[in-house]
Amino acid sequence: MIDGVLLKKMFIQGANILEENKEEVDGLNVFPVPDGDTGTNMSLTMRFAANEIKELQNNNVKEIAEAMANGSLMGARGNSGVILSQLFRGFAKGCDKKSELTVIDLANAIKSASETAYKAVMKPIEGTILTVAREMGERAIHIAKETKDIDVFLKSVIEYGEYTLSQTPNMLKVLKEAGVVDAGGKGLIFIYKGFYEAITGKEVKIETIQLSKPVQMETREVQNIEFGYCTEFIIKGKQVDIDGFKSKIEKFGDCMLVVGDENVVKVHIHTNHPGIIIESGLELGELMNLKIDNMRLQHENKIFDKVDQKEEIKEVGMIAVTMGEGLTNIFKDLNVDRVITGGQTMNPSTEDIKKAIDEVNAKHIFIFPNNSNIILAANQAKQLSEKQITVIPTKTVPQGIASVLAYHEDVDIQENEKNMIQALQNVKTGQITYSVRDTKFNDLDIHKDDILGMSDGEIIGVGDHIEEEAYKLLKNMIKEDDEIITIFYGTDEEEDNAHHLAQKIQEEYEDIDVEVYYGGQPLYYYIFSIE
Repeated sequence: MIDGVLLKKMFIQGANILEENKEEVDGLNVFPVPDGDTGTNMSLTMRFAANEIKELQNNNVKEIAEAMANGSLMGARGNSGVILSQLFRGFAKGCDKKSELTVIDLANAIKSASETAYKAVMKPIEGTILTVAREMGERAIHIAKETKDIDVFLKSVIEYGEYTLSQTPNMLKVLKEAGVVDAGGKGLIFIYKGFYEAITGKEVKIETIQLSKPVQMETREVQNIEFGYCTEFIIKGKQVDIDGFKSKIEKFGDCMLVVGDENVVKVHIHTNHPGIIIESGLELGELMNLKIDNMRLQHENKIFDKVDQKEEIKEVGMIAVTMGEGLTNIFKDLNVDRVITGGQTMNPSTEDIKKAIDEVNAKHIFIFPNNSNIILAANQAKQLSEKQITVIPTKTVPQGIASVLAYHEDVDIQENEKNMIQALQNVKTGQITYSVRDTKFNDLDIHKDDILGMSDGEIIGVGDHIEEEAYKLLKNMIKEDDEIITIFYGTDEEEDNAHHLAQKIQEEYEDIDVEVYYGGQPLYYYIFSIE
């Protein structure tokens, strides 16, 4: 039998095991670009939820399961985190009115978890975490009829889940091509392994569950903030030269804190070039708990908060998600009320989006996620709000900008929604980034650190020179009826290079307007918008 005390330990150990193995899950990203964050998103979701239940004084099974469900709902990050929150929501339904869980009860809860998650996803795709959850749920019901021993039961369920996970490449072509299993499914298996460890008596360290908190620094006026990005992460490596690393990065910022030992190093620095700091860290080992905050934006938002309290309610408000000082300012210039810092590698949680909704004093709010991995969290935040919300399913920053520009205050909400969604069809997005591992994709041999050219999320070019790949990508994407090309250069690219690229394209395509803006986005040297 599982009582409330044991159930709490199961959830917490599930969070612990996933946290310990999140880098392995991140590494299963189909695309070799530096935004494989499934494991990180699932772990942050789990840890937020586990943090909710560790303080519960009541060890009632029903209340613990509900707290886990509610905590994961608010802490959900990325698509994998949202799906995980729905799994816990279904699990909690299976625990309703239960003071203890028998093997049959646990099986029903596992089955209920998968059913709830499937219903929450508009177009479920087989070969994902949903498939692994469903197969485990169905198998659980069958196994529960054969044994009353919870140890035996859960071990068999996990083994069947691992078998299902091994079959995911046969269900999704992209997994087979990349030579990986589904990342979300792998994360789910780690969570269940944590459940099993708790059930079999392994000591569970409850105090390890705590959310990372940024180092608190003295607040400075925005005009005096010389280095705008608070950059934090942990390096997990071997024989890390801490003094050498400090010497290398100290010229790029201030408020530097580098502490630890030769295997684990905590890094904090205020800088204008987070990409350089991140690259330097990657040279020494794997990065964990990566966090970048725009301190100038945070300060400005505090000022806006005070102003907004005095404002009358607006008819329409807007919220956008993006990363980079330049892109943030562009959305602000387009009258977006709140810009949430986030995007690749740093998906905002449901709670982050809900807070932004609460802060916008408007009758109707449009949300532009600008990333396919944030759309589910935006919709989840919408369901938690009493305000009238429309989520425009923008998957890229260029789509977000085009959609915002499509808004007209002299037409109604429905017509604006229609126009904004139509605008998505009129813009193409190009991106220049780098590979984080060796792989083969669409017959392209890709090696670690290769420069990648991506057209609307598809890798179409590989090389070793940023400007060459950028030029080749634009040449490939430009069509006869295109009229405008906008180049957003990132924090790790020089302005002169961006203008040189623009001039080269302009000379070749005289009828197309080419514009250059500082985006300030990390990890992506260039983002292109072609309309």
